[in-house]
Amino acid sequence: MENNAKQAKKPLTKARWENLRRRLGWMTLFALVTLTAGGALFFRFGDLPAGATMQSTQIVDANGQLLASLQGGVNRQIAKLSDISPWLVKATLAVEDRRFYEHAGVDLRGLARAAWVDMRHMSKQQGASTLTQQLARNLYLSHERTWTRKLKEAWYAAKLEQTYSKNEILELYLNQIYYGHGAYGAEAASRLYFNKSAKELDIAESALLAGIPKGPRYYSPHLHLDDAKARQRIVLQAMQDTGQLSKAQAARAAIQTLNVRPLPEEEERAAPYFADYVKKVAIEQLGIDERLMNEGGLTIRTTLDANVQQKAEAAIKKGLQGGSPELQTALIAIDPRNGYIKAMVGGRNYRSNQFNRVFAGTRQPGSSFKPILYASALEQHAVTPATRFRSEPTLFYFDHDRQIYRPSNYNGHYFHGEIGMRQAIAASDNIYAVNTIMQVGPEAVISMARKLGITSTLKAVPSLALGTFPVSPFEMASAFSAFANEGRRADPIAITSIRDRNGTVLYESHLREEQVVTPALAYVTTQLMESVFDRGGTGHRVANMLKRPVAGKTGTTDSDAWFVGYTPELTTAVWIGYDRGRAITSSEAHRAAPIFAQFTEAALEGTPPHVFPMPEGVVSVYVDPATNLLSSPTCPGQAVLETFLAGTEPTEACAPIGGASGGQEGIEGNNRSLWNKFRRWVGV
Repeated sequence: MENNAKQAKKPLTKARWENLRRRLGWMTLFALVTLTAGGALFFRFGDLPAGATMQSTQIVDANGQLLASLQGGVNRQIAKLSDISPWLVKATLAVEDRRFYEHAGVDLRGLARAAWVDMRHMSKQQGASTLTQQLARNLYLSHERTWTRKLKEAWYAAKLEQTYSKNEILELYLNQIYYGHGAYGAEAASRLYFNKSAKELDIAESALLAGIPKGPRYYSPHLHLDDAKARQRIVLQAMQDTGQLSKAQAARAAIQTLNVRPLPEEEERAAPYFADYVKKVAIEQLGIDERLMNEGGLTIRTTLDANVQQKAEAAIKKGLQGGSPELQTALIAIDPRNGYIKAMVGGRNYRSNQFNRVFAGTRQPGSSFKPILYASALEQHAVTPATRFRSEPTLFYFDHDRQIYRPSNYNGHYFHGEIGMRQAIAASDNIYAVNTIMQVGPEAVISMARKLGITSTLKAVPSLALGTFPVSPFEMASAFSAFANEGRRADPIAITSIRDRNGTVLYESHLREEQVVTPALAYVTTQLMESVFDRGGTGHRVANMLKRPVAGKTGTTDSDAWFVGYTPELTTAVWIGYDRGRAITSSEAHRAAPIFAQFTEAALEGTPPHVFPMPEGVVSVYVDPATNLLSSPTCPGQAVLETFLAGTEPTEACAPIGGASGGQEGIEGNNRSLWNKFRRWVGV
């Protein structure tokens, strides 16, 4: 008590006085606005305008070709108030506007409470819109959060109350409000979700529908059933609080099984997975109102190239031919120079399953993750392309308690000798990869993954080297784009601009690019990944399909097959597998690389082959493949031209064994190999 008394007598500090003065100023301003709003609004806003005409929103590709027309999705069937279930009317009033029959369009009590909260927090986030105000906003206004819009809304609500009876306003509202999936009004929503007229809705169904307009995307029983049911319980509690339901009625309705009708099949449209993604980005990331999106006549220009998209779909169709109809896939292609998404396939059949596997965060990338490991090790100088480890069954000990990790190679294949990094990448040797992560440390690998844009959960354990933690195809394509773009990573972009029906720009994208690794590191990593297509490499079987310099990496787990690769113009991630994690066969695993190769060549048809430009900070020297030391005329075998970060190249020559002719023949043989690779690139 004594402490409380002391606090009560605490002098009014300058800061406290300024805070109080600011609040009093806002309250005074609000009072003045309230007193003068009636006259000002009359002269400024006049009579009710005609309702806005709905126009379809167009999603177009980078060249202006139509991908999707949202049509407003408009599905509206006008119903009289007497033809709408009284339970839906009661549920809507209970959760949206309990004092609907008492106010004159604006609930002054609720408005004052909301204004006070806004003033305290210096924001415009509090609601308090009556049902009449919501109708006015939907008919005549935008959804921007400004005082001007709120004043207009209040004025139009008052005019609506003067023009129509309460029941007429309620009828207008229940025919106007958006219930998701293109359904406007209670009748269309009732038929969409329950395949019955609005007049036949029971308590549980009415409570579910009444909860949807708060957030049609978030409370759709098709998209988020648990959230829809939670919102339904809130509506039932509101009906109980207002005396519309007894406690027993509310309890029974809450546990009632709802027979929600499946969504009708949509017409075939171009790039449907991408169109869904664009809509999601516009609403959730760019703040475009869903109603404006559906019926505002927007033009959304995207980064997708319809021609490249067709090539992607054709490659998927051919690649899956003859396989199990349940085998699924995903493909995403990004221009590494600007982050533009050029093609996206989220599954083999959009009509049967709309889940976009490009963003699936449950699939292990397997060995396709290894370039991120090796880039980390090269950056830290923990290993170099000349570093050699034995490829044989090996036990690894880690952590302070000496835990044991026993990795194995695919199909039990080992070299039973020392190999270098290039050979390890080409053959996807797991023992070499785990030796590497033990040298560099898993924390450094996670740090590299984060720089490259991977946000999925990764744990600092040795198995990280083998891609055992799920990463989406979207993240993998984005990460590899940095290697393709000389170490610069551009944020993936799907939308370049959004314009309203009058051509006014609502949004325009800007390139967001960051140098995440050095050009030299990106180049050395790329050169190593090119060996995947050499003889003995895991991508060798598709080498003859590629007529240009390409770098990439395969990845295989028990239930996933990947190929992630790139040219200077295009980065592509391909995933193959089953939705439920069912094991894939060896022949199914081999489908990913051909899809990548066919798509890459088709997408870049007409684009001349380009080499990856060599930056400063890189040196190339001939090494002896048997020792990975500097080659000399006295070394046995063929010399190999290897690329290093400057300062990490070997300085010691291999031991002289045999005559000079062997080394010279090796260099000539390597030159012939380079000439053959060049001929494959140019198609001669």
